[in-house]
Amino acid sequence: MTPPPSGTPAHPSYPPPLTSQERGLASVVTPQPPTATARPAQPRWARPALLALLLVTAVLYLWSLSASGYANQFYSAAVQAGSESWKAFFFGSSDAANSITVDKPPAALWPMALSVRLFGLGSWAILVPEALMGVATVGVLYGAVRRWFGAGAGLLAGGALAVTPVAALMFRFNNPDALLCLLMVCAIAAVLRALDDGRTKWLVLAGVCFGLGFLTKTLQAWLILPALAVVYVCCAPVALRRRFGQLLLAGLALVVSGGWWVAIVELWPASSRPYIGGSQHNSFLELTFGYNGFGRITGNETGSVGGGGGRPGGGGGGGWGETGITRLFSSDMGGQIAWLLPAAVILLVAGVWVLRRARRATAAEQAGQRAEFLVWGGALLTTFATFSFMSGIFHQYYNIALAPYIAALVGMGAALLWRRGGRGASLVLAATVAVTAGWSCVLLDRSPEWLPWLRWTVLGVGLVAAVGLLLPVRAGASVRDGEPAGDGKPGRDGDPARAGAPAGAGAPLRAGRRVAVLAAGLGVVTALAGPLAYTLDTVNTPKSGSIITAGPSVRGGMGGPGGGFPGGRPPGMWRGNNGGTAGGAPGGGQGAQGGQGAGGLQGSNQATRQGNGQAGNQPGNRGRLPGQAAGRPGFPGGAGGPGGLGERGAGRMGGMGGLLNGSKVSAKAEALLEKGAGDYTWAAAAIGSQNAASYQLATQKPVMAIGGFNGSDPSPPLAQFKAQVADGKIHYFVAGGRGGPGGGQGGSQGGSSKITSWVTKTFKKVTVGSATLYDLTRKA
Repeated sequence: MTPPPSGTPAHPSYPPPLTSQERGLASVVTPQPPTATARPAQPRWARPALLALLLVTAVLYLWSLSASGYANQFYSAAVQAGSESWKAFFFGSSDAANSITVDKPPAALWPMALSVRLFGLGSWAILVPEALMGVATVGVLYGAVRRWFGAGAGLLAGGALAVTPVAALMFRFNNPDALLCLLMVCAIAAVLRALDDGRTKWLVLAGVCFGLGFLTKTLQAWLILPALAVVYVCCAPVALRRRFGQLLLAGLALVVSGGWWVAIVELWPASSRPYIGGSQHNSFLELTFGYNGFGRITGNETGSVGGGGGRPGGGGGGGWGETGITRLFSSDMGGQIAWLLPAAVILLVAGVWVLRRARRATAAEQAGQRAEFLVWGGALLTTFATFSFMSGIFHQYYNIALAPYIAALVGMGAALLWRRGGRGASLVLAATVAVTAGWSCVLLDRSPEWLPWLRWTVLGVGLVAAVGLLLPVRAGASVRDGEPAGDGKPGRDGDPARAGAPAGAGAPLRAGRRVAVLAAGLGVVTALAGPLAYTLDTVNTPKSGSIITAGPSVRGGMGGPGGGFPGGRPPGMWRGNNGGTAGGAPGGGQGAQGGQGAGGLQGSNQATRQGNGQAGNQPGNRGRLPGQAAGRPGFPGGAGGPGGLGERGAGRMGGMGGLLNGSKVSAKAEALLEKGAGDYTWAAAAIGSQNAASYQLATQKPVMAIGGFNGSDPSPPLAQFKAQVADGKIHYFVAGGRGGPGGGQGGSQGGSSKITSWVTKTFKKVTVGSATLYDLTRKA
């Protein structure tokens, strides 16, 4: 046998194929690389395993889904409106009479509105499309990872995404983030296919996904665009000139798929369309680049709940908390997304290092793997940096955007290092498992009275798994790392030792591999145990309102136990005990009796469990919010929910004058608004979208949201409102709500407050239970 040239390693970069006896253990993580013309062959168990993963994900996301009622009533009201009016469907109007739109583009509303048109208004019709988006996202992520890293890697990535707490939270909720996450994963999958074969159609498809993402949540959809474009320019298997031409075509597809709706809205006469919610000058472009765009980065968000920069709070985030590299590891953020974040970063660095010298001409598989690491890693780092340092509005649930990137890197990195073997790979895998176990223990320790045994179990089992992965006999590591080579023949008695192993080493190798497989299994269990427990808690806790979080109450969270607003309160409000709020805040609507402020970990959990009940504003549950806890007062005039501000669970962030959750609507108030509603364009008007949404969902009649979400939009002006009242278009005015003196924070000065002042001085007050309304057809 000719010896290798001087300076050439005596062992190959990748281990030789396993024998038939060993393939059963290694098949889980050993893929067959695809080619540009054929799909990779799958092991027999791959398809059943994928179907099982999707089935379990569907059960997880659909379990007790209706307990959350209408979830975020702000969007549910727009869905109800879209199911009644195609014009409201197109524009994303808050009511079927088209007074004002939501403060986002309407794409995320369309699937839900179509579902409600088919099946009628209800929690299932609204939320099932979101859950199915979650199942689809898991499936697309599996396919993208499996292509170069094998079925085992795809299953690990899909499973990690499915049990990420913030993913389980948002795929069971009706905010736009669920659709955005699906579209971003589809876009990345299309870019990866383009990197495989250089076909233009995949880049065009990616451009369409980004365009639809823009119609879902505007500029957030484009955060990862630069990273993906750079990777394609550097790694695509076509000539450089062709790469730029393909990117131009993809950009054209993006503009067309995302710009057609914008062009129609901007060209449509403003007098015959609804006001663009969230803007101060009735312009979608202003909304895109201001309140929903660069304002989120700089904190200068005119019309927001904080007033546009200079808000009280910590660090560079104003009222939205400390900014910096550790932001996503903090008490209120860590349990949402950061369980596998350290592991993803470690495996990203390791994967890029291992594949750093791959060349497509000589090692197509490794080059494809490296490109996939760069794509997912670029998306992760770009989004992580943006979320860590943005100074504007930032909620915990935004972190769902990171979930698929983290899951993909964990699945890919673990599979690559396992397949590679060797002492270095074993050390990295063991370190990753140990770090993940330690970090999970830290996250679980932030809820010391919740499953206290779990954190120590995770830590202990994780350390055992890390030690097991360090065994040098795994996959012939001892041979490749410098032990004397054998004669290149199978071991004695037919032992399946690899070529080059010492004679008689087959039995120790087999035993070591079995131990390593067991250790790897324990490592996966350790990594997923914490997020799975958080996810199960999330699934079993109804959620409603504008700001929600996953998992149990946490010690030191920004909203008291469980998170919420930074500092435990909305910007400008005062702090009570343990992150709750002192006393109540003047509000509108029905004067709901909210739950107590967050009064400690145990108390908050107990209050949540007792208050979760049935969903409000549903047949048989009218007059009670989803998760409404009776007893201690929260925010008079706003929706309380369990714990009011700062407490976990359904309706945690209720109150604040109906800004963050709707009001409860009594049967008497509902009957009053429904009586004669057909004679009016709007059955009622209320300050702020959440207050209006409560009455609209209860009566299924249009209710005007004065001032939009925050009560700060200049819609309608007082003169226009007076004219509408004079024309007999509005029947009742709901007293209270957001937008006191000044008309809201940072928006038009005096708009909603002037309307309130005029109505209260001019028209007859009608009291129905604890609700105060004004009959706009009867003078005082």
